[in-house]
Amino acid sequence: MKNKYCYPAVLQKDENGYAVWIPDIDGCNSFGETIEEAVASVNEALGLCIEVMAEKGKGIPEPSNPEDIRLEKGQFIAIVEFDWIEYQKKYCSKAVKKTLTIPMYLNELAEKEHINFSSVLREALENRLHIQ
Repeated sequence: MKNKYCYPAVLQKDENGYAVWIPDIDGCNSFGETIEEAVASVNEALGLCIEVMAEKGKGIPEPSNPEDIRLEKGQFIAIVEFDWIEYQKKYCSKAVKKTLTIPMYLNELAEKEHINFSSVLREALENRLHIQ
């Protein structure tokens, strides 16, 4: 799965604000009083949809070319950027326990320095995976 996606979203103004949906992903729709709120809320909906598709082992659809989307009167396109890593940091940060093995001398030195092993491992993994 890719980490970043840019999907075209269709927005349509009504008397209460803006309805918004991602044509490439069934059921991915939302609403906002302003364009900014609508785009932000559909971004969260997009995250939920992608999370469910990933859990079910379904492929994530490729974004359509915005020029290929047929619009009705009053509708317009906005591009919604979605970052899978940022979404997971925000919504999927539940800690999991891992058992690891290190040489005794490193363990003793680290304990003397009161080093948090979990913090060091997290930092090392984020560095290795190029996550900021």
